[in-house]
Amino acid sequence: MPKQIVAFGEVMMRLQVPGYELLTQANTLQYSFSGTGVNVVSAMNKLGYEGYLVTKLPDNPLGDAAVAFLQRLGINRRFITRGGKYLGLYFLENGFGQRASRVTYTNRLESSFNTASFTDYNLDLIAEQADIIHFCGITLAMTDDVRYSMKALAKKVKEKGGLVCFDCNYRPSLWEGGYGQAKPHYEDMLALANIVMMNEKDAMYILGMETVEVTREEQLKDLIPKVAKHFDIQTVAGTHRGINRDNTHSLRGYMYKDGEFHFSENISFSVYDRIGAGDAYTSGLLHGELAGFSPEKTVGFAASAGMLACTIVGDTPMSTEAEILLAMAGSIDDIKR
Repeated sequence: MPKQIVAFGEVMMRLQVPGYELLTQANTLQYSFSGTGVNVVSAMNKLGYEGYLVTKLPDNPLGDAAVAFLQRLGINRRFITRGGKYLGLYFLENGFGQRASRVTYTNRLESSFNTASFTDYNLDLIAEQADIIHFCGITLAMTDDVRYSMKALAKKVKEKGGLVCFDCNYRPSLWEGGYGQAKPHYEDMLALANIVMMNEKDAMYILGMETVEVTREEQLKDLIPKVAKHFDIQTVAGTHRGINRDNTHSLRGYMYKDGEFHFSENISFSVYDRIGAGDAYTSGLLHGELAGFSPEKTVGFAASAGMLACTIVGDTPMSTEAEILLAMAGSIDDIKR
């Protein structure tokens, strides 16, 4: 029986401006549905697992459209509840060259998910079923009720023997009180997590840790073992990303496990759609851990999954294990016939 992968998070409507236009230029928008949890469980479905999303959607045609979209991704709807009127929205303007991509959120705190109570979910049933449950810092930034549900569910899954995966995913625009407001909630989640997605910037800025090191890699090597020891975290992983002068992007993944660091190659690639690459990296890492890959293969697989996500339109990773392994081997085909 395939492992059961569960994610707790909001479904959002993505409204994308065509090409590289600005919102002030465009008069049409293309919509789809996304969210960190959507992306992770959908990617895990493609890798052979059973994916469930714990969320609440409005009981209206918008919610119906979201459910239909999730079903096309193969996401099990068992833990999706209905009620309320609103979905959170975000508008995406694609960057080009020196101009960064831009995301603008709207209507978020009024959404069905962010006004839900923990009583909207059967936490005990979810905890019984989850082999791994995924949470992210974007969800943690929402409301007190959402944070309560998140922490309560993480505790129950851990008590039942499941693994808790937490992606720090700090978004400055979502925390009115900045790092000071976020820190205690992040500490609560890190104390519950078995697998954490973060890097040295999260340790320095969110947790307020200090280091005398100067380069990013040395800061990483100094701080991440301290985080893992303090919070008793099994695996800590993340990426370093950059934009090259020729407008290609670069990505290098890392994983810290059993007291050792493992790094992927620093890979460069062209980007078609940047959103969702971090979620693809997370799913690749989870797959490597569950499939029994070596740490070196796991981090290389995760980095290649992140790269491939940048070649596919939309937030949601769509690559299979075979496709990711081919990318790891450096295979680039013209046309597959």
